Amino acid sequence: EQKVVELVNIERQKAGLPALKMDSAISNVARTKSKDMAVNNYFAHQSPTYGSAGDMLRQFGISWRAWGENIAAGQRTPEIVVDAWMNSPGHRANILSSNFSKIGVGYATNSSGRPYWTQIFTN
Repeated sequence: EQKVVELVNIERQKAGLPALKMDSAISNVARTKSKDMAVNNYFAHQSPTYGSAGDMLRQFGISWRAWGENIAAGQRTPEIVVDAWMNSPGHRANILSSNFSKIGVGYATNSSGRPYWTQIFTN
């Protein structure tokens, strides 16, 4: 999870943007989302358990003015998942958004070892 944040901040630095601060409470939400996808066998921004990432943040007592979420499944390493996100316009836009100052990253695997990744961005 920490390596994903480091790689994201390298991409932001290349774009002339300030580094995102890793937030442990937001990472807990992101980890919960990844575990939820892994356990309940779905891949979607809308969780059947928690709703949207914005809903989840509120449920975990985190206030925000704006939020973004990137999810991925199947990528085995932080380098591969960040590369995939950077090659997807919508995901890249979240990573390089000047609206966000904090990031949380969550990683979980399902019973067969398939990885699930979640990034949640806030300000």
